[in-house]
Amino acid sequence: MNIEIEKMTKEHLNQIKDILQEQFDEFWNANVLDKELENPLSDYIVAIEDEKVVGYAGLWQPIDEGHITNIVTRKDKRGNHIGTKMLEEIINLAKTKKLKSITLEVNEHNETAIRLYKKYNFIEVGKRTKYYNKIDDAIIMTLELTCLGTGQKQVKKERNL
Repeated sequence: MNIEIEKMTKEHLNQIKDILQEQFDEFWNANVLDKELENPLSDYIVAIEDEKVVGYAGLWQPIDEGHITNIVTRKDKRGNHIGTKMLEEIINLAKTKKLKSITLEVNEHNETAIRLYKKYNFIEVGKRTKYYNKIDDAIIMTLELTCLGTGQKQVKKERNL
Protein backbone atom coordinates (compact mmCIF):
# COMPACT_ATOMS: atom_id res chain seq x y z
CA MET A 1 0.00 0.00 0.00
CA ASN A 2 1.46 3.32 -1.09
CA ILE A 3 0.05 6.30 0.81
CA GLU A 4 1.01 9.85 -0.10
CA ILE A 5 0.34 12.80 2.21
CA GLU A 6 -0.56 16.09 0.51
CA LYS A 7 -1.88 19.47 1.48
CA MET A 8 -5.68 19.46 1.23
CA THR A 9 -7.17 21.50 -1.60
CA LYS A 10 -10.73 22.33 -2.62
CA GLU A 11 -10.44 19.60 -5.28
CA HIS A 12 -10.24 16.98 -2.50
CA LEU A 13 -13.54 18.05 -0.91
CA ASN A 14 -15.83 15.98 -3.15
CA GLN A 15 -14.05 12.79 -2.09
CA ILE A 16 -14.02 13.86 1.55
CA LYS A 17 -17.82 14.36 1.55
CA ASP A 18 -18.32 10.58 1.58
CA ILE A 19 -15.94 10.13 4.49
CA LEU A 20 -17.66 12.89 6.44
CA GLN A 21 -21.15 11.48 5.94
CA GLU A 22 -20.23 8.08 7.34
CA GLN A 23 -18.05 9.32 10.20
CA PHE A 24 -19.14 12.58 11.75
CA ASP A 25 -21.90 14.57 13.29
CA GLU A 26 -23.43 17.53 11.51
CA PHE A 27 -20.67 20.02 12.39
CA TRP A 28 -17.93 18.58 10.16
CA ASN A 29 -19.09 18.85 6.59
CA ALA A 30 -17.61 19.90 3.27
CA ASN A 31 -18.76 23.51 3.72
CA VAL A 32 -16.94 23.79 7.05
CA LEU A 33 -13.78 22.30 5.52
CA ASP A 34 -14.08 24.62 2.54
CA LYS A 35 -14.00 27.59 4.93
CA GLU A 36 -11.16 26.02 6.90
CA LEU A 37 -9.02 25.90 3.76
CA GLU A 38 -9.27 29.71 3.64
CA ASN A 39 -8.40 30.12 7.32
CA PRO A 40 -4.77 31.30 7.64
CA LEU A 41 -4.55 29.60 11.07
CA SER A 42 -5.49 26.17 9.69
CA ASP A 43 -3.59 23.48 7.85
CA TYR A 44 -5.28 20.39 6.45
CA ILE A 45 -3.69 17.36 4.84
CA VAL A 46 -5.06 14.36 2.95
CA ALA A 47 -3.85 10.79 2.65
CA ILE A 48 -4.00 9.60 -0.96
CA GLU A 49 -3.97 6.02 -2.20
CA ASP A 50 -4.32 5.31 -5.92
CA GLU A 51 -5.38 8.92 -6.52
CA LYS A 52 -8.23 8.62 -3.99
CA VAL A 53 -8.56 10.36 -0.63
CA VAL A 54 -8.52 7.74 2.12
CA GLY A 55 -8.13 10.12 5.06
CA TYR A 56 -7.57 13.65 6.20
CA ALA A 57 -6.36 15.59 9.22
CA GLY A 58 -6.38 19.19 10.37
CA LEU A 59 -4.33 21.46 12.61
CA TRP A 60 -5.31 24.85 13.99
CA GLN A 61 -2.52 27.15 15.17
CA PRO A 62 -3.79 29.83 17.50
CA ILE A 63 -0.73 31.74 18.73
CA ASP A 64 2.09 29.26 19.52
CA GLU A 65 0.01 26.15 20.23
CA GLY A 66 -1.61 23.67 17.89
CA HIS A 67 -4.94 21.91 18.07
CA ILE A 68 -5.67 18.81 16.02
CA THR A 69 -9.21 19.27 14.73
CA ASN A 70 -9.53 15.72 13.46
CA ILE A 71 -7.74 12.74 12.04
CA VAL A 72 -10.06 10.63 9.92
CA THR A 73 -9.41 7.46 7.95
CA ARG A 74 -12.03 5.85 5.73
CA LYS A 75 -13.57 2.91 7.59
CA ASP A 76 -12.53 0.38 4.95
CA LYS A 77 -8.90 1.57 5.18
CA ARG A 78 -8.48 1.51 8.96
CA GLY A 79 -5.76 -0.67 10.40
CA ASN A 80 -3.32 0.26 7.64
CA HIS A 81 -1.39 2.94 9.61
CA ILE A 82 -2.86 5.80 7.58
CA GLY A 83 -3.84 7.64 10.76
CA THR A 84 -0.30 7.15 12.05
CA LYS A 85 1.18 8.69 8.89
CA MET A 86 -1.15 11.68 9.13
CA LEU A 87 -0.40 12.16 12.85
CA GLU A 88 3.34 12.11 12.12
CA GLU A 89 2.85 14.69 9.38
CA ILE A 90 0.82 16.93 11.70
CA ILE A 91 3.49 16.66 14.43
CA ASN A 92 6.21 17.52 11.91
CA LEU A 93 4.17 20.46 10.64
CA ALA A 94 3.74 21.74 14.20
CA LYS A 95 7.49 21.44 14.82
CA THR A 96 8.21 23.32 11.59
CA LYS A 97 5.90 26.10 12.76
CA LYS A 98 7.74 26.04 16.12
CA LEU A 99 4.57 25.38 18.09
CA LYS A 100 5.04 24.65 21.79
CA SER A 101 2.35 21.98 22.08
CA ILE A 102 -0.46 20.16 20.33
CA THR A 103 -3.81 19.42 21.96
CA LEU A 104 -6.69 17.25 20.79
CA GLU A 105 -9.92 15.68 21.95
CA VAL A 106 -10.58 11.97 21.46
CA ASN A 107 -13.71 9.97 22.18
CA GLU A 108 -13.26 8.07 25.43
CA HIS A 109 -14.36 4.87 23.63
CA ASN A 110 -11.85 5.19 20.77
CA GLU A 111 -9.21 2.94 22.31
CA THR A 112 -7.26 2.58 19.06
CA ALA A 113 -6.78 6.35 18.73
CA ILE A 114 -5.96 6.76 22.43
CA ARG A 115 -3.22 4.09 22.12
CA LEU A 116 -1.84 5.85 19.03
CA TYR A 117 -1.70 9.23 20.75
CA LYS A 118 -0.05 7.73 23.84
CA LYS A 119 2.52 6.03 21.59
CA TYR A 120 3.46 9.52 20.37
CA ASN A 121 3.69 10.82 23.96
CA PHE A 122 0.39 12.65 24.19
CA ILE A 123 -0.76 12.73 27.81
CA GLU A 124 -4.28 12.97 29.22
CA VAL A 125 -4.87 16.42 30.70
CA GLY A 126 -8.65 16.62 31.09
CA LYS A 127 -12.11 15.62 29.98
CA ARG A 128 -15.05 17.25 28.21
CA THR A 129 -18.36 15.80 29.37
CA LYS A 130 -20.78 14.63 26.67
CA TYR A 131 -18.64 16.29 23.99
CA TYR A 132 -19.48 13.89 21.17
CA ASN A 133 -23.12 14.10 20.05
CA LYS A 134 -24.04 15.05 23.63
CA ILE A 135 -23.40 11.43 24.64
CA ASP A 136 -19.73 10.43 24.86
CA ASP A 137 -17.05 12.20 26.84
CA ALA A 138 -13.88 13.47 25.19
CA ILE A 139 -10.45 12.94 26.67
CA ILE A 140 -8.23 15.99 26.20
CA MET A 141 -4.65 15.03 25.34
CA THR A 142 -1.58 17.20 24.87
CA LEU A 143 1.87 16.71 23.39
CA GLU A 144 4.53 19.14 24.62
CA LEU A 145 6.76 19.84 21.64
CA THR A 146 9.22 22.02 23.54
CA CYS A 147 10.38 18.87 25.36
CA LEU A 148 11.08 16.90 22.21
CA GLY A 149 14.73 16.58 21.41
CA THR A 150 15.91 18.45 24.51
CA GLY A 151 15.71 15.68 27.10
CA GLN A 152 13.60 15.77 30.22
CA LYS A 153 16.43 16.86 32.57
CA GLN A 154 17.11 19.95 30.47
CA VAL A 155 13.43 20.88 30.39
CA LYS A 156 13.08 20.43 34.17
CA LYS A 157 16.20 22.53 34.71
CA GLU A 158 14.84 25.37 32.56
CA ARG A 159 11.54 25.36 34.45
CA ASN A 160 13.38 25.77 37.77
CA LEU A 161 15.15 28.96 36.67
